[in-house]
Amino acid sequence: MTLKAALVTYKNSLLFVLGYVFVALGVIGMALPVMPTTVFFILALACFTRASPKLAHKLLHHPRFGHTLQLWQQYRVIPFKAKIMALLGMAVSFCVLLILSPATWVACVVGSIKLLVGSYILAKPSKVLL
Repeated sequence: MTLKAALVTYKNSLLFVLGYVFVALGVIGMALPVMPTTVFFILALACFTRASPKLAHKLLHHPRFGHTLQLWQQYRVIPFKAKIMALLGMAVSFCVLLILSPATWVACVVGSIKLLVGSYILAKPSKVLL
């Protein structure tokens, strides 16, 4: 096996494992209201698209998340309801963090990340414009 083939094999294996990790985190997010779900399925789709087209196809045709994932993959659209849920979840989790009285720098870093992610989410269209 050449070095290039070995690297491709390792990359695909890593993407395959990461895809399953993201699916697991998405499933956990369905049970925990402060943890996102769709974001992890989007990340899993990105991994599986490169490592396992069969699993990517399964995600794209999932009865609950398939339509949202198809919209994201084809048009980079985040449905309005998903935006609201994501922003609400981020706000609630940040409030919980503040209640726990973290170090000031931790609250600032987490708050900055949430503001950047929230801005990205709001910058994406909510419906397909053809």
